[in-house]
Amino acid sequence: MIKELAEFGKRIRTSHDALKHEPISIDLVINADGSFHSFSAIEKIIRPAEALTSKKGKARLLLDKAEEVLNYSGFRPFVHDEEKSKEQIKAESASSIKHKLFLNKLEIYKDLDILSPVFAFYVGNRKNGLDKAVCEFENQVGVKERAGNIAFRVNDIRLHEEQVILDAIIDRFEQEQATLLSGQKKVCSVCGTSDFPVLNQPHGMIKRVPDGKTAGCALISYNEKAFESYELKGNDNSSICTKCAKNYVEGLNWLLSNGNETVNINKDGKSKSHFLYSNRKNLGSDTATIFWTRDEESIDGINLLDNPDPGEISKLFDSVTQGDKRTVKGINTNQFYSCTLSGAAARIAIRDWIEISLDNSRNNIAKWFHDIAIRAYGETRFAPLYALAKAGNNIKSSNDPTNARIATYLWNAALKNSVPPLWILTAILKRIRFAESSEDGQKKEAITPEKAALIRFILNRNNRKGGIMIKEQNDPDDKSPALVCGKIFAVMESLQRAAQGKDINAGIRERFFAFASTNPAPAFGRLMKLSQNHISKLKHEKPGLAVLLDRKLRELCGMIDCFPACFSLEEQGQFALGYYHQKQHDYDNAKINKELKPLLEIGEE
Repeated sequence: MIKELAEFGKRIRTSHDALKHEPISIDLVINADGSFHSFSAIEKIIRPAEALTSKKGKARLLLDKAEEVLNYSGFRPFVHDEEKSKEQIKAESASSIKHKLFLNKLEIYKDLDILSPVFAFYVGNRKNGLDKAVCEFENQVGVKERAGNIAFRVNDIRLHEEQVILDAIIDRFEQEQATLLSGQKKVCSVCGTSDFPVLNQPHGMIKRVPDGKTAGCALISYNEKAFESYELKGNDNSSICTKCAKNYVEGLNWLLSNGNETVNINKDGKSKSHFLYSNRKNLGSDTATIFWTRDEESIDGINLLDNPDPGEISKLFDSVTQGDKRTVKGINTNQFYSCTLSGAAARIAIRDWIEISLDNSRNNIAKWFHDIAIRAYGETRFAPLYALAKAGNNIKSSNDPTNARIATYLWNAALKNSVPPLWILTAILKRIRFAESSEDGQKKEAITPEKAALIRFILNRNNRKGGIMIKEQNDPDDKSPALVCGKIFAVMESLQRAAQGKDINAGIRERFFAFASTNPAPAFGRLMKLSQNHISKLKHEKPGLAVLLDRKLRELCGMIDCFPACFSLEEQGQFALGYYHQKQHDYDNAKINKELKPLLEIGEE
């Protein structure tokens, strides 16, 4: 995984190893004599600057935070010592240390004439330079902008962007690398060479990690003696050279943050901005997956997992059916990579790693849509991956980590054609039973198309090597006992709703669904008596509907010899699908048969 990330970082990097593009939020404008002119808060821009693997104990040349540049602690400087709180004393001490690091870094480049105004700002003309700038900082810079990087500007020139400064940074970096390399010849475990040194220093921080620290998280780090062996300390253990470390860090940061700001218009006509990632998908509040290809190539098929368009899915089916000539000829095709990760304090937890050919991933996505297809209200539907993951969670909260865990399994199943675990089926059934037995006075939640699609997907994927394969819509020839029992239950519910109306407090679905789906024999013994009463009442009010439902009930009961004593987990899923398919089948028939029109309202409810 590290190797592929390093290769990707190498592909996208455009600057020297000594440089990195950093954001600028504030221009500190000074005159040629070092006197302070003004602060200018600007819209954040990205420019090349000195690269740092970690800010801890370091400062960047000419471009850094207010703490480093101005010795700014966030407290007003004129507060007397006796009035200072412990918090203020601690903050001032920290900013003082960081400011000294900044000045020490500046001292290294004191021979550059272009920096003479900056040295005058700090030393030669300090009263009109640094001291005045510190007093004016809070007056001229808003609270939100104060946390950004400050750049020095003299005569409309940002000093750290000048080529002479960049060349000096590169020269010093290369000299340090040569010195370090002369002392050791360790082989990098990623690139397999000793062209660059392997150092005991942090590789760099990864930003925008879900549930991670704002300052960033480390993918590889060591901080305890227990991790030391063979006289290797800290990051010497990882045996990754400085070149590969920079590449994988920059590649990972790019994958986690690259994208564009988009504007969506809601139903009320109001616009709302939304950041659309290009190589990242959030699977939950604490988990995200990033993906890329070895060679640059479009991977638009991935977007169908979130936005399944029937037309595009049909094209995908056709392309897979026709096959790919490159695969037939045995030519090495492009590779697809995916890494699922979460933040764990200041570190990154890798939850899944996928490496597969791009052609195979497309074929597997086509199989995914074939397996999650479900009949819903007169059409075949394909649910988004996140909707399926949410349907499988028993806890109705977008921040619950279970959503992310289910989504991770589904992402893996979509790309690798793998089999999802049965515990997801358990979670779905629990959610269905909780909803059906809920007595909180709110509208009861039936088996939605998303739940039905996920149940069918899990059952079929787990039965691929032999077992009952359930179709996307009602199959009158399928005589599986659990499936038929679910259909019988759906007809019984329709009988009750047709006879008593839809405003009954608690119907058989709310009272008996969990019982009938686990212990059908005792449950259906009671339900049969209720259904006969409903048929008798319905014959006086809607005789045509009574005849049709009674005939359907007898037909379904004739498909099984007897009601089983209990159902296994898989059979409970089949029961739920049988119930769903029968409800959808009745809904479709009601549109063409006027006697069944009352079932339309029941189906929609």
